[in-house]
Amino acid sequence: MSKVRVQSFSVSLDGFGAGPSQSLEHPLGVNGPDLMEWFFPTRVFRRMQGESDGETGIDNEIAEKGMSGIGAYILGRNMFGPVRGPWPDETWKGWWGDEPPYHTPVFILTRHARAPLRMAGGTEFRFVTGGIQSALEQAREAAGELDVRIGGGVHTVREYLRAGLIDEMHLAVRPILLGRGEALWHDLDLRALGYQCAGSRVGERATHVFIRKR
Repeated sequence: MSKVRVQSFSVSLDGFGAGPSQSLEHPLGVNGPDLMEWFFPTRVFRRMQGESDGETGIDNEIAEKGMSGIGAYILGRNMFGPVRGPWPDETWKGWWGDEPPYHTPVFILTRHARAPLRMAGGTEFRFVTGGIQSALEQAREAAGELDVRIGGGVHTVREYLRAGLIDEMHLAVRPILLGRGEALWHDLDLRALGYQCAGSRVGERATHVFIRKR
């Protein structure tokens, strides 16, 4: 049976998965890009940018594994863009340009309906107004035998954790302190929710922690 996975989700030592004050100028929040400094030098990321170089160490190995076997993604609306409230129009098509990196159906959690958006490279954004269970049911159907990846942001990961719907989670813990931002663990008791640490591995720029449902 396919799994529901969180992969390559970056978190600071003080537990923040994004910086504060997301905006067009700060897609990951203020200081949020510091969380991703383990990923940017990797070969897998550089290839996503159309480059042929990049590091091939532990960080890259784990990032590559996290992108394999995925048949659909689920994202919170803030991961799709900075627009809030009802869609003023359909001009905003995501942070990623004409060819987003997903190459699968991507289900966007939102309270405001919008027509599906097909992009180059096989990505199709589908906007779900029925909540996390509805999005997961649709994503599972789209993924078939492949896994569903919860791509973020922090609020979305927290919702799926609280509902006990995530099977496996990979966190890339960065040795930084953000001080402010979106707290991943606030009011979550992972042990009571049935989760356990399944191991860890030290990479070049992050410590990779693996959590799974018992």
